[in-house]
Amino acid sequence: MKIYHNPRCRKSRETLEILTQKGIEPEIILYLENTISEEELNKILKKLKVSASDIIRKGEAIYKEKFKGKKMTEGQWIKAMIKYPKLMERPIVVKGNRAVIGRPPENVNALI
Repeated sequence: MKIYHNPRCRKSRETLEILTQKGIEPEIILYLENTISEEELNKILKKLKVSASDIIRKGEAIYKEKFKGKKMTEGQWIKAMIKYPKLMERPIVVKGNRAVIGRPPENVNALI
């Protein structure tokens, strides 16, 4: 199991806490520090069964400054999230061929 984690995010910390309380030690990917590849992000989206625009954090300053109101393709959103990882919703937990967004953190229970 992997968690794409931002330690500064309360929901991300709460999701990780649920996992550890259940005895699960996931691989922690600090995606703000270690850039996710385009291939990896595409795989995550397929496992989530959502489009790239569905996991964009529209409240982020970078979104408001650079992307608000723009029409973008799936590929353009993916490239934007790679360049500006804060745009990506968090946390994302992946287990095998399934994934969930930990908002609310209890969503992770679907993978346990």
